[in-house]
Amino acid sequence: MKGRISKIGSYAISSSTRDCISCTTFNILAPIYKRLSRNDQSIRESDNRAYWMGRNHRILDWLLYERSSIICLQEFWVGNEELVRLYEKRLGDAGYLCYKLGRTNNRGDGLLTAVHKDYFRVVRSRDLLFNDCGDRVAQLLHVELVPPYSQYDAHQQVLIVNTHLLFPHDSTLSIVRLQQVYKILQYVESYQQEVNLSPMPIILCGDWNGSKRGHVYKFLRSQGFVSSYDSAHRYTDSESQKWISHRNHRGNICAVDFIWLLNPNRYRKLLKTSWSEAVFGMFRYLLRRASLTSEDAFAFLKTDNDGDYITFLGFCETLRQLNLTGHCNGLTKKEIKDLWIQADIDGNGIVDYKEFQQRIWNQTWSEQRDAEDGEAKGNQEQTVGFSVKNAVLFPPEVEKGVWPENYSLSDHARLTVVFSPIRMPCSQMVS
Repeated sequence: MKGRISKIGSYAISSSTRDCISCTTFNILAPIYKRLSRNDQSIRESDNRAYWMGRNHRILDWLLYERSSIICLQEFWVGNEELVRLYEKRLGDAGYLCYKLGRTNNRGDGLLTAVHKDYFRVVRSRDLLFNDCGDRVAQLLHVELVPPYSQYDAHQQVLIVNTHLLFPHDSTLSIVRLQQVYKILQYVESYQQEVNLSPMPIILCGDWNGSKRGHVYKFLRSQGFVSSYDSAHRYTDSESQKWISHRNHRGNICAVDFIWLLNPNRYRKLLKTSWSEAVFGMFRYLLRRASLTSEDAFAFLKTDNDGDYITFLGFCETLRQLNLTGHCNGLTKKEIKDLWIQADIDGNGIVDYKEFQQRIWNQTWSEQRDAEDGEAKGNQEQTVGFSVKNAVLFPPEVEKGVWPENYSLSDHARLTVVFSPIRMPCSQMVS
């Protein structure tokens, strides 16, 4: 095991010291959540200093051995000053600039993002508080590459996001996770406009608490983001069982940790359009799970209306019956209105069967625009983006879909991606 990990670490280090940068995302399992006994769930690692201190020293040993240019940690125990000092001291001594953010309502854990001074100058850092039922947060770092890594552009900049989405304890929370991603992308978009940024790469890191089959994955794909690990291993969107990164508290194994890359040469749909498609995708999934045909689904949306069309009231009632509204975690009034505007194509105040088919029932995702038609070409303005050079998971067994019983650092695998700067044409937002 040691030899295999040495090769992985050596690759990340040697690649980064040439002309590449590397990025690691890792949910390190906060001691306040780590259970020490299967028989007594109340016994947590946070009650035993020797346990949590020893485990976190080992986590730092691996992080500093691998020496990624960017480190994004989730479930960082911000509520414990001794552990915070430990990370800030060891990472700081190794040349990292550290930024931490606790979850709202003093939940105890949060995020830590560290960038190495040899690779980046931090332009700005921003905190995003979702203020939702999960008390979740996100960090945005606007960084600039320093020589020699800025070889193509003396002022090459990157946006880095670190987050940890809500765990879907029940079906009503699926929409919350979509809303959290929507908030992140809205915030990134508004920040770009606020400081008048030129097109640049965007890297989203974190524990997304959802797999490749989920609505969050499809939403990000529709916005042009690429899963770096899948890209490195040439896995398609439909290949969802190739690797795992987490064994949750229920004993289920799944792939939930991602490093997403959006290059400036990617065509992007309008964010509001992608958001509507994502919600309608969830809408459609729920209706099809009930084995409804398109005619049955249209009739369901009509509710008690005798005409051959869907009214806004009928649309709202259907959302309520599908549990997408009517509770504190549901869609907001503004989100419902935006969805209705997308569905009512001709704007006449009703949705007929043709509009229903086009916007709700048969609406297709745009995530397959990974091929040539999804990238800018021609004599457009040039910029700098990243190619995915390699991506590795530790422990290595998870790359084959197996969770090793002797792994004790966390209930998540560590994901590291190596990026190489490349020149590419700028893209544009498309509707």
